[in-house]
Amino acid sequence: MHPLFTRRAWLGAFVLAWLLAGVLLAEFLRLVSPQSVTHAHAFAVPAMLACGFVMLSAWWVCRAHPLGDLPAHRVLGVQLGAALQASAAWAVMSMLWEIALTRLGDSVVVRADILRNLGVLFALGIPLYLLSAIVHYLFLVFEASHDAQRRVLESQVTAGEAEVRALRAQLNPHFLFNSLNSINSLIGSDPEGARSMCERLGDFLRRTLTLAARDTVTLAEELELVDRYLSIEQVRFGERLGVERHIDPAARECRVPPLLLQPLVENAIKHGVAGRLEGGVIRIDVRRDDTRLGIVVENPVDPDAPAQTGTGVGLDNVRRRLDAFGAEEGRLDAVREPGRFRVLLTLPAREPLAKEI
Repeated sequence: MHPLFTRRAWLGAFVLAWLLAGVLLAEFLRLVSPQSVTHAHAFAVPAMLACGFVMLSAWWVCRAHPLGDLPAHRVLGVQLGAALQASAAWAVMSMLWEIALTRLGDSVVVRADILRNLGVLFALGIPLYLLSAIVHYLFLVFEASHDAQRRVLESQVTAGEAEVRALRAQLNPHFLFNSLNSINSLIGSDPEGARSMCERLGDFLRRTLTLAARDTVTLAEELELVDRYLSIEQVRFGERLGVERHIDPAARECRVPPLLLQPLVENAIKHGVAGRLEGGVIRIDVRRDDTRLGIVVENPVDPDAPAQTGTGVGLDNVRRRLDAFGAEEGRLDAVREPGRFRVLLTLPAREPLAKEI
């Protein structure tokens, strides 16, 4: 189907344009040969409307002979041949219509006038068809460009979704590996603690599966997940692990990527609290400033302790998740100071959608 017929507004504008063109043709024919206003308009207006629909045949010719796939001279030859055929068909249709008007008693038109009108329409139809072909080729080029952009966008969205799924798949096994090591360290010295940790781990993993299936969660939900994680590590570290929170109430309903804070808290424990005999306090500070959300996770470090070895999966995943969430708007900065290590997250303060509230 021609794309013109897919939208009523386009079709209406098309019909109106050719009706106006029919009025202009009627006045031109009156200048060429004296005839009544009624006959000129009764003939020219329907004839030009028929011309418009005949010229739409260029759509199928252009699609069958696209630019770039065939030599230019061959495309030009095909279009000229189609122009002659379309113009001849339109001229013959118009001549038959004019003969019908004379028989209906509209007016008396001599044969010479009919032949003259036939020649005028045939000569007019050729450039009109070629103009129609140019317009259709431009439309096809625009359509191909639009389709290419759509495919690029679809591939980018698909790649982005695949990256997010890969990040989610990395986060859970990474945390699970560390948690199982923690449970293993408790089995011999504190069996009851190991059992409690297993129960809390199961509860935590159920919650992560629920949240990880979503694109975003509220900060309140993310903080609740962090609390569940800390309850697991509290079994292991006991009084050595302290947590200090400063949460801006205005920030609790902001949307963030799921499993964003847990890797940071995990790193704070693994590379900070776990390396100090006396343990330490992890500080979580959340502030909202109009359109920006700032999150700080800070932990103590032992400057004399040997450097911790690791894959760096946690911070790297958080950076990539920020990129997927807010592009250049999201940022992660890690700062090491004497005795302290601080991670600063900055991202857009996005409110939840109505259906998510």
